[in-house]
Amino acid sequence: MEQNEKTHNLETGRLGEDLACQFLERQGYQIMAKNYVAGKVEIDLICKKNKLWIFVEVKSRFNALVQPEMAVDFAKQRNMARGASSYLHKNNITDPIRFDIIAINFFNGKVDIAHFEDAFYPVFYK
Repeated sequence: MEQNEKTHNLETGRLGEDLACQFLERQGYQIMAKNYVAGKVEIDLICKKNKLWIFVEVKSRFNALVQPEMAVDFAKQRNMARGASSYLHKNNITDPIRFDIIAINFFNGKVDIAHFEDAFYPVFYK
């Protein structure tokens, strides 16, 4: 991957995460953490709504032919589950949790945001 493409992808990701935060806050979510890192795992957003903790993967694409949410494969889901487990344990949280995906597609000058609640159920492996 060329440096320009890497930089473009990072900028797209940051813009997508900022838009996702604004979107979620308008829906009554409280952003508890951004870009939480546990070992080699990163969770884009950790939110709370009432007593529910939501772990969110944000996928952003420009003019994508394939929908951004399709990039959240089994390996990513497993890593998110590991990161969530770390966060919950570290913060002594026993409330219910959920895994969501926010897909953002920048297409022909428009922004399409799709929120997939309960996008997947975690599978924990050692």
